[in-house]
Amino acid sequence: MTVETTAPETAEQQAGSDLLARRFATLGRHSPMFYTTPLELVSGNGVWLTDAQGRTYLDGYNNVPHVGHANPVVADAVSAQLRTINLHTRYLNSRVVEYAEALLATFEAGLDRVFLTNSGSEANELALRIARQHTGHTGVLVTDFSYHGNTITLAELTTGLKVGEPLGAHVRALHIPDAVGADEEQALLEQALAEVDAAIASLQEAGHGVSAFLFDPLFSTEGLLRTPAGYIEGVAARVRTAGGLVIADEVQSGFGRVGTSMWGHQMFSFTPDLVTMGKPMANGHPVGAVVTTEELLDEFGQRNMYFNTFAGSPVSSAAGLAVLQVMQEESLMARAAELGEYIGARLHTMAQGSPHVRTVRGRGLFFGLELTTPDGNRRAAADLTKALVEDMRERGVLISRIGPQDNVLKMRPPLVFTREHADLLLERLDAALGALGR
Repeated sequence: MTVETTAPETAEQQAGSDLLARRFATLGRHSPMFYTTPLELVSGNGVWLTDAQGRTYLDGYNNVPHVGHANPVVADAVSAQLRTINLHTRYLNSRVVEYAEALLATFEAGLDRVFLTNSGSEANELALRIARQHTGHTGVLVTDFSYHGNTITLAELTTGLKVGEPLGAHVRALHIPDAVGADEEQALLEQALAEVDAAIASLQEAGHGVSAFLFDPLFSTEGLLRTPAGYIEGVAARVRTAGGLVIADEVQSGFGRVGTSMWGHQMFSFTPDLVTMGKPMANGHPVGAVVTTEELLDEFGQRNMYFNTFAGSPVSSAAGLAVLQVMQEESLMARAAELGEYIGARLHTMAQGSPHVRTVRGRGLFFGLELTTPDGNRRAAADLTKALVEDMRERGVLISRIGPQDNVLKMRPPLVFTREHADLLLERLDAALGALGR
């Protein structure tokens, strides 16, 4: 018989345990947290985060602080506006109009009206509502591993997270073709579009019709898939022929993250009917939006008194304007393009030297690696991926993972990332990959 002993907790560890217990006693045990041992963060600056013990971490994950943690331009703009006036949009206020004008100026012709909301969930809910009223149909096409928000409507079409609601009878989930590593891209495209045709026919036969196709242009939850050329355009054409609208969810892919364009849908040769956005709009201040056409906004507005107490406030607008200002002054979209190419090349070199990496994923400053077992079967290596994320935390870099099998590393840093930061992340990622399986 042996007696096992453990070292007593330090004061810092005890404080963390107490905080976790208090969280469980208030927020419950089902609110998700990262890491086996939760990380208590107390401050941030640019691309750096500091925990309760004073250790700093390079943030390779968070897209909410789009122009950097605690950005002084955004903080000063919010503070100044709070000290001036903050009311809803039933009164005229120049700041709100200035923000709407600046935001719409980033879109292509035709997308010239905006509804302001509080979150991406709320934006997607509103976009689906607009689509239903415009088309008179209820059927929705989504992808088979996606997440677009947490309202009841959105829960019924969620395929990528655990939800209590069953998939709605009015929903059809499309399996998105991945052209990475495909031998016959044209055959893959034809098969995938045939599945779209079948899904549309199914909705019509069931009496739902087609109201909308809702998609993330980067297919980020799905594992950063690369669709074959012509797929998105083909889906959009089929949806519109069926009388439906196309909704691009830009919460993940928007605001210059892909580098080559301001919006993810601009990677393709079509313009959506509605564009939704949220997280990075105001650097952490709760702002969302639906950008659409004059026709759709007027049609909806004539039927509905749409009003939102907090959306479009002068403070929210000041925060959003400050984000656009910093993006322009620091050329962050161009930086995302340049850094994305640099990081992508380094990741491909890294992949060639690792038996655990199957493919490199992503575009601009949203990138990852698909990890598989090092044997000939190349099975998805979820456990190894989780271990690598934990190891990177120990090395002082925060990343995450995504994909249907949780085996794609997710790296999506604030846009103020520099070459120096990228080198640090890549150096430590290479070391962590080298340590796998030892």
